[in-house]
Amino acid sequence: MTQRNNVPLGVALMLATTLVFAAQDGISRHLAGTYNTWLVVMIRYWFFAAFVVVIAGRQAGGVRNAARTEQPLLQIFRGLLLAAEICIAVYGFTLLGLVESHAVFACYPLLIAALSGPVLGERVGWRRWLAIALGFVGVLIILQPGSGVFDPVAVIPLVSALMFALYGLLTRFAARKDPTATSFFYTGTAGAVVMTAAGVWFWEPMSGPDYGWMLALCLTGVGGHWLLIKCYEVAEASAVQPFAYFQLVFASLVGLVVFDEVLRTNVILGAMLIVGAGVFTLWRERTQS
Repeated sequence: MTQRNNVPLGVALMLATTLVFAAQDGISRHLAGTYNTWLVVMIRYWFFAAFVVVIAGRQAGGVRNAARTEQPLLQIFRGLLLAAEICIAVYGFTLLGLVESHAVFACYPLLIAALSGPVLGERVGWRRWLAIALGFVGVLIILQPGSGVFDPVAVIPLVSALMFALYGLLTRFAARKDPTATSFFYTGTAGAVVMTAAGVWFWEPMSGPDYGWMLALCLTGVGGHWLLIKCYEVAEASAVQPFAYFQLVFASLVGLVVFDEVLRTNVILGAMLIVGAGVFTLWRERTQS
C-alpha cells in the first residue's frame, strides 16, 4: 500500500503526540519524586508491553510473526537500551527538572547524525557537521562546564540523549532485516522483562491519589505511542519530524507552571541553538534522501 502524505494532519498528530508525551514526563517526574524510579518505569512498561502485544496481534500473522527475527540479540539489546534510557531520563527529571532536562535532551537528533557515519556508514556532509557543532555549543551553553557552579548531575540528560541516539541508530540498523512491527514488538516486550526483573525488588504500595497518577502515566504512554503510529501512517516522517521539538516547549511549560521551575537565560539560548541545528540537520537529511 502507498503511504498517504497528508502533511497538515500529520503535523496535527505530531503536535498532539508531543503534548501527550510532555504530560507523561510531568507525571513521571511527580511519581519518581515520591517512589523509586525502577518501580515507576516498570509499571509503565507493563502497560506498554500489553499495548505492543495487542498491536502485534492485530497485524497479519499475529504475535508469532511480529516476534520472528533474524537478529534476536540486536532486537533484545535495543529494548534493554531504551528501558535503561527511560530510567535515566526520569531520574534526571527529579534532579534537574523538565526544562533543563529537555533542553539538553533535544540534542539527540544531532547525536544520531554524528554517529550515523561510524555506526551505519552513512555520509554526513560538512553542512550537517557544522550544524552538529553549533548544536553542541548550545549544549555547553546550557551545562556551563567552565563555571564554578557546574554540577556533574547536569550531564544526566546528555547521557540519556546519547543512549536514545544509539537506540535510534540500532533501530535503523535492525530495519535492514526486520519490519517496523518486529522492532516495535521487541521494544515493548524486552523492556518489560528487564524492568520487571529490576523493578520488582522496589515494590511498595502507593497512596490513593498516586494510583490514579500511575494510571494516567500508563494511559499517556500508550496514547502517545498510538498517536505517533497514526502520525507516521498519514504523513512522511521527514515532513513531520521537526515538529517533534514541540515536546521541549510543552514539557518546559509543565515544568514552569506545575513544578515552579526557573527558565534561565543560558537554557533559552542553548535550546535555541540546539533546536535550530536539529531542524537544519533534519532538513538536510530530507533534501539528500
